[in-house]
Amino acid sequence: MTETIAGEAAKDASPSVVAQHAAMLDALPFSDTADFDDAARGFLGTIENAHITNAQGRVVWSLTPYGFLSSEGAPATVNPSLWRQSRLNMHHGLFEVVSGVYQVRGLDIANMTLVEGDSGVIVVDTLTSIEGARAAMELYFKHRGKRPVVAVIFTHTHTDHWGGARGVLDDETLANGEVPIIAPDMFMEHAVSENIIAGPAMLRRAQYQFGPFLAKGARGQVDCGLGKSMAAGSVALLRPTDLIIATGDKRVIDGVEFEFQMAPNSEAPAEMHFYLPRYKLLNLAENCTHNFHNLLPFRGADVRDALAWSKYLGEALKMWGGKAAAMCGQHHWPVWGRERIDTMIRQQRDLYKFAHDQTIRLMNHGLTASEIAETIRLPKSLEGAWHGRGYYGHIRHNVKAIYQKYLGWYDANPVNLDPLPPVESGRKYVEYMGGADAILKRARKDFASGEFRFVAQAVSHLVFAEPDNQAARALLADTFEQLGYAAESATWRNSYLFGAQELRQGMPKAPARPAMPRETLAALRTEQLWDVFGIRLNGPKAEGKRIVLSWKFTDTNEAFILNLENCALTYVADAQAEDADAGFTLARSTLDEVFAKLTTFPEAIASGKISVSGDATRLTGLMTLMDEFPRMFEIVEPKRTAVS
Repeated sequence: MTETIAGEAAKDASPSVVAQHAAMLDALPFSDTADFDDAARGFLGTIENAHITNAQGRVVWSLTPYGFLSSEGAPATVNPSLWRQSRLNMHHGLFEVVSGVYQVRGLDIANMTLVEGDSGVIVVDTLTSIEGARAAMELYFKHRGKRPVVAVIFTHTHTDHWGGARGVLDDETLANGEVPIIAPDMFMEHAVSENIIAGPAMLRRAQYQFGPFLAKGARGQVDCGLGKSMAAGSVALLRPTDLIIATGDKRVIDGVEFEFQMAPNSEAPAEMHFYLPRYKLLNLAENCTHNFHNLLPFRGADVRDALAWSKYLGEALKMWGGKAAAMCGQHHWPVWGRERIDTMIRQQRDLYKFAHDQTIRLMNHGLTASEIAETIRLPKSLEGAWHGRGYYGHIRHNVKAIYQKYLGWYDANPVNLDPLPPVESGRKYVEYMGGADAILKRARKDFASGEFRFVAQAVSHLVFAEPDNQAARALLADTFEQLGYAAESATWRNSYLFGAQELRQGMPKAPARPAMPRETLAALRTEQLWDVFGIRLNGPKAEGKRIVLSWKFTDTNEAFILNLENCALTYVADAQAEDADAGFTLARSTLDEVFAKLTTFPEAIASGKISVSGDATRLTGLMTLMDEFPRMFEIVEPKRTAVS
C-alpha cells in the first residue's frame, strides 16, 4: 500500500480560483432570493438537525456537520453558486405544499411526498433508508395526526426513491397485501439492472460522485447538488403490485384521482409523472428539479435520452400547463403559481433540447465530445436561470453523454482505438517528457499560472508510471483540490476533492460489501437471481469446465437448468436436464438465504432445506469459480491487485 503523504492537509484557494469566483459573483443574479422564500414556505416542523439513527445508535443521516453553511457569503474554497445551492438544500422538515399535500425534505437526498385522501395517506417515494422513512412518517404523523397508509407510489427506479419502503409499510400490512405499491412499467427490471448487477463498481464510483468519505466543510464536501448526500441506513426493495403502463392512465386512490404520464429513459429508465386535479398539484418526479440534471452520472448508468426528456416536459406542459397551482418534485423545493410553473417547465424543456440539438449539430460538423464540451455555451436566458445551473449534471459533461449515446466511446481517431492502458502509457509519457523531475518542474510552473486541467493530465501520467513518487502524488492532489474549489457542480467538486484525499491518505478503510438484503432478493425474479450469479463467474478459472445442475423450487413451482459451458453460466427456465450432474429441490426462499449469506449451500443441504440427487460436489465445484467483489479499488492510481 502506498504510504500517505505526511502532513498533507487541504490548501487555500489559489489566486486564479479566487478570480473565477469573483467573475461568477458578477455574472449571476445573486440578488434573486425567490428560491430561499420557496424553500422555507409551508414549514410545519422538523427533527433537530435532521438527526436520524438506527436501532444500534449509528447515525444514518444528520445535517449537524453542515452547520458551516450558516454563513451567507461563500468562502474562497467553494464556488459561490454552489454555496448558494448548498444553503438552499439545508432546509429540512415537514412542509405543506398545498392543503392536503405535504413533503418531507432534508431527511435524505430525496423527498417524500404525502397526499391525503379521504381516510388515509398516499406516500410518494420512500427515501433511501428504512430508518429515514420511519422518521419521516413519524414527523408527518406528529403534525398531521396518525392515519393509515393507503398506497405507496414509486416514481422511478433509483434507490433513494424506494429503499425505505419497509419504513412505511410494516410486515403485517405487507402480508395482507391490501396496500397497493404502484410504479411505472418495467420498474423491477431496471431497478435490478441499475442497482444490483452493476452495483459493486457503481458503489465505489459513487464515493467520488457523492463524497461520503470527505470531511464536511468549506474545504471538503458541501453538497451533492440534488441534496446533501446519500443516507447510510438499511435498504430493501419491494416488488410493485400495480404498474402504470401508458400516459393517460388514471387511478383513484382513497378518493384522490391521479393522472399519470410515462417518462421512460429520461432521468431513470422507468419513470413517471402525475397530476392531482383535486389539489391542482403537478409532480414531475426528478425530471424538472432545481438544477441541470445528469445525463450520465459519474457513478455510471445507462445514458439518458435528452431528446426524450425534453419531449416529456413538453408533453407535460401540453397536458397540464395552466392547470397546476403548485408543482413539486422528488428533490428540492416546490414552485407556486401557474405562470412560474409553466416558465420553469419551458426552460427545463429547452435546456435538455438545447444540449441535445447543439451537441448533435457540432457532432455532425465533426467535433469530438471533448471539443464540443469546449465549444458549447448555454444561451443567456438559460444561463441565468438558477434551476438550469449544473450543480448535479453540467453542460460540459452532459454533452459528452449525448455524444456517447449516439456515437459511443470512440471518436473515430485511430489513435484512440486501442491505446495503451494507464500504467503502460504513463511510463512512456514520462520517458518522452524527460523523466519525473522534468515533468514536475514544468507542472509546478503551470500550476502557479492556474493551468490546472493540463497539470492534472500530465502529472496523472507520472502517478500511474511511479505510484510511489510522493512529489507527484502531492502535486496531483493539490491540482485536483484547486479544480474542486473552482467547480460549480457538486459532483465535480466531490470527485476532485476525493481524488485529492485518496492521493494524500490512500483509500479509506471500509468494511467488506454487505450481502444483499434478503427482502431485496425476495423481490427479484429467479431469472434475475441467476443473472446476478452469472456475473460472479470467473471466466478464466472456468476454462474447460462443464457443469449441469437442475433446480426445482417447491414454493414457486419453478424449474431451471443451470449450465456452465464455454466459460459462461446460462440457464433454461421450465426445464430439467436428464444428464444433469446433480439436482436440487428447495424453496426459493432458501436460495434467497444463501444469496443473503444467512446460510451456505452445504449448511442448507445438511439441515434438510435442500434435497439432492446426483453429485452434490458439482455445486461446490461451481461455487469455487465465483468471485467476491471488493468494496474498494484504486481509481486515481494503478490497481494494486491484478484481476484475471
